[in-house]
Amino acid sequence: MSEVVVNETQVAYIGQDCKEIPAFLGRKYGHIAKRLDLSFNLLRSLEGLETFSGLEELILDNNLLGNDLRLPRLPHLHTLMLNKNQISELESLLDHLVEVVPSLHYLSLLGNTACPNGLVCKDKDEGDYQRYRYFVLYKLTNLKFLDSRKVNRSEHEEAILRGAFMKVVKPTDTKHTDDLRGCHGPVRGLLR
Repeated sequence: MSEVVVNETQVAYIGQDCKEIPAFLGRKYGHIAKRLDLSFNLLRSLEGLETFSGLEELILDNNLLGNDLRLPRLPHLHTLMLNKNQISELESLLDHLVEVVPSLHYLSLLGNTACPNGLVCKDKDEGDYQRYRYFVLYKLTNLKFLDSRKVNRSEHEEAILRGAFMKVVKPTDTKHTDDLRGCHGPVRGLLR
């Protein structure tokens, strides 16, 4: 077994270059873990996570998780960190999260193409990021923190009113839009 750090109900398996969740982690710690940190690995799938049914916090930063990300039902999960992965499609992820993590209050997607900010694409501005926040809050109405910022009441109100219209979609023909924008990501301001 590699470096597993356990402190009461906290389990960390960080920087082990694993491509999947090792079966021994679930067998040995799945029943006790409330917090699981699998950051800095090479995860493309979360198969095996179902053995951690009591999770409240899940940290998956700096992996290779993409648009096919699927979580098992985790009814107690309130914190999910997915920073610096390969997520580019926001709506399907949010729809999935609504189904499987009903108690989610803290979500962070910084460093993914789906989160329009300067970390991923230099031509994104605060307006792009704010529209993204409204759309996420429209879908995940219980969030208290999104990325590194607290969600305030006026944001929740704006998300209810306009969040559905803040969806940013990718064009089917990116050749022309890439020339105009100089970035491979969702087109700013293009609505549903």
